[in-house]
Amino acid sequence: MNPSLEQLSALEIGERVRSGDLSAVDVWDHFHGRMTGIEPKTGAFLEIYDHQRSRAERLDRDVTDGVDPGPFAGVPVALKDNIAFAGHPLTCASRILEGYVSPFSATAVQRLLDAGAVIFGRTNMDELGMGSSSERSAFQTTRNPWNLERVPGGSSGGSAAAVACGLPLALGTDTGGSIRQPASFCGIVGLKPSYGRVSRFGLVAFASSTDQIGPLTPDVPSAAAALGTMAGLDPRDATSDPAEVQNYLSAVEGIAAEPGAASLKGVRVGIMDQVDTSALTGGAAEDWQRSLDTLRRLGAEIRNVSVANLGAAIACYYVITNAEASANFARLDGMRYGRRSGDAHLDQAYVASRSEGLGPEVKRRILLGTFALSSGYYEAYYGRAQAVRRALSRQFSRAFEQVDVIVTPTSPTGAFALGEKLDDPLAMYLADVFTTAPSLAGLPALSVPSGLDGDGLPLGLQILGRPMDESTVLKVGHAFEVATPLPPVPEMDGH
Repeated sequence: MNPSLEQLSALEIGERVRSGDLSAVDVWDHFHGRMTGIEPKTGAFLEIYDHQRSRAERLDRDVTDGVDPGPFAGVPVALKDNIAFAGHPLTCASRILEGYVSPFSATAVQRLLDAGAVIFGRTNMDELGMGSSSERSAFQTTRNPWNLERVPGGSSGGSAAAVACGLPLALGTDTGGSIRQPASFCGIVGLKPSYGRVSRFGLVAFASSTDQIGPLTPDVPSAAAALGTMAGLDPRDATSDPAEVQNYLSAVEGIAAEPGAASLKGVRVGIMDQVDTSALTGGAAEDWQRSLDTLRRLGAEIRNVSVANLGAAIACYYVITNAEASANFARLDGMRYGRRSGDAHLDQAYVASRSEGLGPEVKRRILLGTFALSSGYYEAYYGRAQAVRRALSRQFSRAFEQVDVIVTPTSPTGAFALGEKLDDPLAMYLADVFTTAPSLAGLPALSVPSGLDGDGLPLGLQILGRPMDESTVLKVGHAFEVATPLPPVPEMDGH
């Protein structure tokens, strides 16, 4: 094995494979050996696709024949288990979809394949995307590589853990923080693109009006490159945006590699008056102040802005997303999709299939969403939540007239202990207190590592931008990460 491969970014791996300096098979064998060795400890993967080594062999033959495989040549990419890959299982970590095989690939996946990537496997997640710890999977629990007694965050915890263990790229999905919060917990970079920036075709949506596919990577330039490959209009997704895809990589290439040289002079950074820093615990408050000091040292101008409805965001988020989930997952009934339980009458088969196939958190959210949409309660809950959402979007628009980006902590704490919040759904929901508002407003949002808490676990800084302005968000994120290096993930025994 070549230990230096862990130090190479996805683009560096791709460049070396394209030039013939590095074999795609050697890349595959290295990461396969590492991930299969670590997997029993972390539980990051539901399945590693051993047969995909043959794709690496084909890529090497293409290079030998003078064919350019693309910028991600030979790069292993893990997929969250709610993103479709043709001919492979797609279960969303739920018993009800056990045995389902997708007949097509998600647009984001196909665009990475067209750029030379190799799909490495599917990662664990909270069932149907409902959770903030990756403990709600129907199959296994994922552990944080920094401390195996802590959660990796959720619902994209498997993808985050895989990247923290050295994989150069994984895809996750973000409904209200499901990329950013696990990225923060695992000490990596996680990007939620603007709503509509990346096609949702091939994504099993939890909440259709907020869900986005995005990259989890060790560094910001890799996230920028992955976004540039996946982004763009898709005729198969009516919600994909026709806005021109920017050169995201060029936005970060001007940032110097030396921590003292990165500059954000002239960039206006906003802090929302409504952010409650009293919720920050375990060293997160001190880390937040250090992060602001770092931005000032880089030349950024810090300004206060107001987003009046910020405090209502998490309540609105759970009303809206649970309502959408109740509609989206009605199809998981054992007839149209999902395994069927029993041969009784139709209504009894529905009840049996969903009772046996869905976990307790999924049932809780579907019931809450159905209630919010029911006659007599629609306007009081769902209608009011949508009105607050529109007001929140307008307030963000006004705030961005004064600043270029807005920053918050990604999470109020570092990774919490396994089992600590399983019996307290409200405490679990509040882990998303800083991440739900950008999702409701459709904003791009990036989490970058900002430091360590009192237990030596990672914390993150969240950077928000105007809709479709990922370039500015990535620029600020890369400058910050250059100035704020984290120590490496502690090695697990034997790896």
